[in-house]
Amino acid sequence: MTPRELMLHTLALKEPVKGTLVPHFELCFFLTMESIGRVHPTHRVFNNGGYLWESMSEREKEKQRYDMVSVQIESARKYGQNGIMLSCCPWNDFEETLRQAEIARELSGDEFFLAVSMDPTFAIPDGNHLEEFVFRLADDEQGVKDEAERNLEINLERLQKIADQGLYDGVCMCSDYCFNANPFLSPDMMDEFIFPYLKRFISFAKQRKICTIKHTDGNIMPILDRLIDAAPTALHSLDPQGGVDIKEVKARTKGKLALIGNVNCGLLQTGTDEEVIGSCRYALENGMPGGGYIYATSNTVFTGMELSRYELMLSVREKYGRY
Repeated sequence: MTPRELMLHTLALKEPVKGTLVPHFELCFFLTMESIGRVHPTHRVFNNGGYLWESMSEREKEKQRYDMVSVQIESARKYGQNGIMLSCCPWNDFEETLRQAEIARELSGDEFFLAVSMDPTFAIPDGNHLEEFVFRLADDEQGVKDEAERNLEINLERLQKIADQGLYDGVCMCSDYCFNANPFLSPDMMDEFIFPYLKRFISFAKQRKICTIKHTDGNIMPILDRLIDAAPTALHSLDPQGGVDIKEVKARTKGKLALIGNVNCGLLQTGTDEEVIGSCRYALENGMPGGGYIYATSNTVFTGMELSRYELMLSVREKYGRY
């Protein structure tokens, strides 16, 4: 199987193929400078400072597009990743999202599962907007729902364009819902302001044969049944720092959706090698049985993480992650 075929096979909850390594996927791998000597796309184009995308000639933009995509392909090949969530600036231009997929397929064919970040639902607001959002929930309930509906419609229109293009395999829905202790809204409030829109988005994607990977950090356990009911293709992060035990989640989701993640990012940053190996083995031993599991960190391979720790994580996969 190609990396893409194995990823799709696993997301479809098919029986593991004997002799294959468990698939591996990261939402983002930011350590490209240390790893392959090249700047990651999201470290390049800034609204203030650095070079400005809008000031480039079209010829220069095209060279940058190819370079940004090829960085991600090169690092995915080096580390045996089965899929790539294309992280290519400028973020706010959807036409660029479509162009990046064309370039990725031109450079790598059907080698990799290709995904794009897209989520119509509310995430935890940042500290500058949290208080405002809380007041709006109390004072302008209909206004918040109207905004949720507008966000959904915009994203459904974009999702249709992705389906029509036919190059992306999936979307990663990256709105975070949970702190380490609990979801940022009560489950009942999420039933009102989040899950109806999430379900419609996932259903729309499913009808168009686009995989949906729902990401959220933190303690998802109070809303796990709701996430299962929304029926994404896969659930990502499975955050051990939020008290999420992959063994329990596997038992509750088996046969319903795939799982991605659970290797403790906190330990990758500050733990001992023994603690990292223990987290990796726990994820593999409890995620792999029966298939439907994709090996990953509990967030991303983020800037500041020691590359050697990520490579240690991959060595554990090589030793213990083969069916």
